[in-house]
Amino acid sequence: MNILIATNSKVPLFEQIKDQIKQHIFTGKLHEGDSLPSMRVLAKELKVSVITTKRAYEELEREGYVISTIGKGTFVAGQQPHVLKEWQMREIENELERVVQSGKQIGLTKQDFIELLDVYYEEDV
Repeated sequence: MNILIATNSKVPLFEQIKDQIKQHIFTGKLHEGDSLPSMRVLAKELKVSVITTKRAYEELEREGYVISTIGKGTFVAGQQPHVLKEWQMREIENELERVVQSGKQIGLTKQDFIELLDVYYEEDV
């Protein structure tokens, strides 16, 4: 599993780990039943605290992406394609809400957002 940590990012390390594991699930790099590295192994690979990986795994489990079994490990939970899409939509909605709030704070109008959306939607990302 390929996870890259940006130590200079404002995003907490556990969140970076959690988000990248979720992305691996969304894109099909991780499938139902796949095992994740142990918290200790992942912490060592990423050069972070075990507490950091523990928090990422706990949040993933709380959100339903993984299942942890004492003595066996942590595994990708079974996901229906429509459930995965719903989760992805929820993530986008959360990000959009943050962006809209930030835009409102600097005085952007709804029309400003629509124009920005048009520009970014048409770009090859």
